[in-house]
Amino acid sequence: MRDAVGTKVIADRRAAQIRGTQTLVDQMGWMLRHPSIVAIEVGWRWLFGVPFLLACRRLLEHVFAQLSPEDAGLSNIDVQNPWIAAGQLSRALAKYVPLIAHELRWLAPIAVVACVVISSRGRNLALKQMEPRARMRPLQMMVLQAAWLVLFGGVCWGWFQSVSWVAATHLPAGAEPDLIGFSIWLIFLSLAFFTVWALLGWIVSVAPVLMFLEDRSAGSALGVTTRLGKLFSSELVEIGMVMGIVNLALLVVAMVLSAAPLPFSDQLGGDALHVVWACAGVFYLVAHDYFQLVRLKCFVQFWEIFRGAKESI
Repeated sequence: MRDAVGTKVIADRRAAQIRGTQTLVDQMGWMLRHPSIVAIEVGWRWLFGVPFLLACRRLLEHVFAQLSPEDAGLSNIDVQNPWIAAGQLSRALAKYVPLIAHELRWLAPIAVVACVVISSRGRNLALKQMEPRARMRPLQMMVLQAAWLVLFGGVCWGWFQSVSWVAATHLPAGAEPDLIGFSIWLIFLSLAFFTVWALLGWIVSVAPVLMFLEDRSAGSALGVTTRLGKLFSSELVEIGMVMGIVNLALLVVAMVLSAAPLPFSDQLGGDALHVVWACAGVFYLVAHDYFQLVRLKCFVQFWEIFRGAKESI
């Protein structure tokens, strides 16, 4: 009887709501009225991202010291013939891959640990500001952030392996490269893995909401994400796809902003172009972080609709 009443309450609340994607404007407005939360999200991402990029720059400098661009053939790229250039770039990359992999043996573990620690603290603090019922649980958040990183890394690894296979079959050494075929596969695989992440990413992204609002452990929250019910899960998948499209739109806008001043490069000069490109990059990163919080706020709203009703019976 209680379950029947709970189901009816959920259905009634769901009927009174419009689709989750139609409430995005409200959630965006709510987030704009709480800039401190956005500042926390941007802050922890940059706290990790800036040192990580500097470390990557140092890594590349060390790699180039071992194998200079001239020795790798990068200085002789034929910019007039894309087919020849593609083969030259492929051969140069093949020389650099072992050197970069050797350097990543020490950088990757440090970066993973730093990402898990910093992101767990930052996301926990942002959630606490967003939802008063949340409390600081740094160790549990580390587990969830590690799970997110594993899933994200798996998707990226799958993309890299697929693209490497395509490059090996379409850009063979000593033969004319199939640049058109490679480009088609590259676009197809990139969009496919982007869609896979949009379809699966919500599983680890909604776990912190379940952990805080239902007072679960990290393992229990991850386990219950696959048993949320068809209605709840469909909304999470839908919002994940919408945010994936938003992310693509942000990339397009950033590229347009970067390319807009190119016709005036002679008048503006190289320094002005670098400023424009830096501003376009900062715009994309901040906007991406903002929409990640909007998605998280939507997750909280969905929980109130589909599972919060059970708590209030």
